[in-house]
Amino acid sequence: MAGKKYENAAKNIDRDKRYPLEEALQLVLDNKVAKFDETVELAVRLNVDPRQADQNVRGTVVMPNGTGKVARVLVLAKGEKEREAREAGADFVGGDDLIKKIQEENWLDFDRVIATPDVMGAVGRIGKILGPRGLMPNPKVGRSPSMSPKPSRKLRPERSTIGWTKPE
Repeated sequence: MAGKKYENAAKNIDRDKRYPLEEALQLVLDNKVAKFDETVELAVRLNVDPRQADQNVRGTVVMPNGTGKVARVLVLAKGEKEREAREAGADFVGGDDLIKKIQEENWLDFDRVIATPDVMGAVGRIGKILGPRGLMPNPKVGRSPSMSPKPSRKLRPERSTIGWTKPE
């Protein structure tokens, strides 16, 4: 049995009618039940076959205002790149010392890893630790070994990217 507010809101919606997006959003806003920001879910039938490589559906969206959480960045570099990373605002900067700490102490107090090409050979040793957690430096997701950590906005992004894949 639902509450009075919910029942009153449900009376305003015809479950058999298909609403255009603008009208549906207006209905959601007009029929708020809770005193907090409510969640709206959207289900889309795409009629694709996920077994076909060219029909996989996946992607990411960068939220314009972020989520308010700032990512803690670990930069694995040597020499001049290490200094550049510190100036760019990385939380943790180092080389073999941090790799050893991750291996021995299972230290994972960071959200993103960026590595320079000269350290990538050593980063491979901690691949079994970083890989399953999605932290392994990878050029496809913007953690490119060739990436020079210059702008602090690029180095320290807010956790504001949402990714999705079609379930199989």
